[in-house]
Amino acid sequence: MTGAPAIHLNGHVEIAGQPLFGTVDLTLPAGQWTCVLGRSGVGKSTLLRSVAGLNGDDARCSQFRGSIEASDGAELSGRVSFMAQSDVVLPWLSVLENIVLGPRLRGTSPDLESANELLKRVGLAAHRHKKTSALSGGMRQRVALARTLMEDRPIALLDEPFSALDASTRADMQDLSAQMLSGKTVLIVTHDPAEAVRLGHQIAVLTPEGATLWQPPNASPPRGQYAPETIDCQAALLAHLRGAV
Repeated sequence: MTGAPAIHLNGHVEIAGQPLFGTVDLTLPAGQWTCVLGRSGVGKSTLLRSVAGLNGDDARCSQFRGSIEASDGAELSGRVSFMAQSDVVLPWLSVLENIVLGPRLRGTSPDLESANELLKRVGLAAHRHKKTSALSGGMRQRVALARTLMEDRPIALLDEPFSALDASTRADMQDLSAQMLSGKTVLIVTHDPAEAVRLGHQIAVLTPEGATLWQPPNASPPRGQYAPETIDCQAALLAHLRGAV
């Protein structure tokens, strides 16, 4: 697997020929986390899907008009792991079978030792043989997160990956993801300013006019959630999102 490239986006998304948001000119730095925030419906998930190459060809579907290029000039295809906003686990498979679904679909042998170790780290080892239909929403989200981490791709695209988790589990999964995705190019959509400030090397705010950058604290992520600079930054970011400043 080659190193993680930077990714440059320049363009906008259209749905049925109408622009969803203005031109976005944004570089995702190589080996760093970029967090995207914005009001509901502005197009954050659609932008993420555009980078993943998941938009349809039908004129009624969302279509990215512009360029999405890796700094090394290679195609993104085959180098991206993607976690959707919904957990998209298969209810007729067990937790373990869902986590190793990628290798099996590609016809390769899954690394069951690594999968079982990862199950311990996401707190689901005792549930490995349960069908995911028997799990809570937060547990299914951890299954989806573990499946994404198992892919070990140089580029990770995460759509609200911690939204269904309680506060303590969310912090644990943020720490685990930051560790396992260290050195990878990560684009994460979140509604939570605290999450963006804690995890982001770069923070982008998406509006109908396009994307603007918000300066995160100087400390390296994941940042201490109670550090004064973290709290000050997330308060200012929330005020900005609410249109108060």
